[in-house]
Amino acid sequence: MKAFWQRIFLGGVTSNSMLLLAIVIMVVAGNRSYFGQILAVYGFGSTNGLVMASLPLTLGAATALMLGLVVFGRLTKPILVTMLLITAVSAYFMDSFSTIINDEMLLNVAQTNIGEAADLINLRLIAYVCILGLLPAAIVIMIPVRWRGWRREILARIVLIAISVGILVGSVLGSNGFYASFVREHKVIRSYANPTYPVYSAIKFASAQLSAGAVATVTPLGADARRAATATHRKLIIVVVGETARSDRFSLNGYQRETNPRLSKEKVISFTEFTSCGTSTASSVPCMFSRLGREAFSISAAAKQENVLDVIQRAGAHVLWLDNNSDSKGVALRVPYENYREAAKNPVCDEECRDVGMLANLQKFIDGQATGDIVVVLHQMGNHGPAYFKRYPKEFERFTPACQNNDLSQCSIPEINNAYDNAILYTDHFLAEIIALLKKNDARFATGMFYMSDHGESLGEDGVFLHGLPYFIAPRAQILVPAVMWLGAKFSPAQRQAVTEKQDVPLSHDNLFDTLLGLLDIETAVYQPELDILRATRKPGR
Repeated sequence: MKAFWQRIFLGGVTSNSMLLLAIVIMVVAGNRSYFGQILAVYGFGSTNGLVMASLPLTLGAATALMLGLVVFGRLTKPILVTMLLITAVSAYFMDSFSTIINDEMLLNVAQTNIGEAADLINLRLIAYVCILGLLPAAIVIMIPVRWRGWRREILARIVLIAISVGILVGSVLGSNGFYASFVREHKVIRSYANPTYPVYSAIKFASAQLSAGAVATVTPLGADARRAATATHRKLIIVVVGETARSDRFSLNGYQRETNPRLSKEKVISFTEFTSCGTSTASSVPCMFSRLGREAFSISAAAKQENVLDVIQRAGAHVLWLDNNSDSKGVALRVPYENYREAAKNPVCDEECRDVGMLANLQKFIDGQATGDIVVVLHQMGNHGPAYFKRYPKEFERFTPACQNNDLSQCSIPEINNAYDNAILYTDHFLAEIIALLKKNDARFATGMFYMSDHGESLGEDGVFLHGLPYFIAPRAQILVPAVMWLGAKFSPAQRQAVTEKQDVPLSHDNLFDTLLGLLDIETAVYQPELDILRATRKPGR
């Protein structure tokens, strides 16, 4: 045995052998979630035992077919090392949170700032990277690749690819329809195949980014937008884009814990059937401000046209975006923008900068606008996970014991829920502070607040954590979001009642665009009255 390993490390192996070694490691070590999902659905019995046993072989063949076309010559080691690291990181997120590594998730990663990325680093992730990634990568680096000349190498690779195709075809033909059924009916399970699906997603993501980068101009929207002549009051509207909040964790919506002690004392309307446009910030935020609506939305399509903030600004209103999250996801590219993630700007920072710090200079901005309506967007840090315990000051830790670890596997489900609910409690405080500020301006403006979370969150139900699952299979916890509206003194009781009547009606992010136009009395051909939550409050001709 010693002599065998000496020959390997001194004499080297062929590129095909190196490729197969890496594939075995990736398939065996990186697919606990993939094989676990399959066994949970099909089981492992006498009738399907051979088919179940063939799954690692077919995944290995598919991986060999994918990598066999590019892993060659001097590219062998760099590509295999990269693939081993990708497999290790993907395995961590799939095993720990049941996360699918799709193109939308990769966009979230690309838009994540350093602080958010740091929240994801823990000992479990480091262990995955070291054991499943760096250790096999080191073996790949140390073993020499023996080059046998172009002719023999190309011939050997053709044989390997042919064998891989043969295995895939033979598995399909010999499975009595299993693979045909598996491919057709279990797209979600196939999304856990590692590293084939992450690589497919990376290619799809790169293609979308290249397409978005090619956009030279942005199509104007609402070129005819103007403030209605019948409008009687200046408007001050604050839109709050929440982060990772669940509708069922608001006591306003019936949650048994008192997570909204301050909002419950205000005349707010809480919409109980409000759904998100997506399951991640990267898609939901641009979607909610877009004219496209969820069904037609894509990130690339939204980047090619203006959004509702452009329309509002064109109608003469002052628009300001304040951000305590990563960024505006492209929404605020053409309106004034301020970053409150740094202590140099945000005066309320301890372990991290707090959402309430965005209010510190807001009155000064309001006072500085002598004429015209004002729309301010506040983008929260909210309940961004998995480090929920960081999302609120310690004085808001009412529900205990609260998970104090960004590795959720180290906490019990009740501890995770406690930390999450404490962050909701802090959002309640933040929204109440906004209402207090708006009340101070009631004499000069018709004031209003419209809060909605970008998406929800899974907290361990069915073994799923965090968010980002494809919309068509996402659990209700990831798409049913809290949405709260408050209207100031210059909105009549009849107007407030018209909104109240919709609080249990199915609504969504698609309603934001037209509701904002309704709140601001903006007339434009792009306005769709059927989506305006305040439609009953608008006068004819408005």
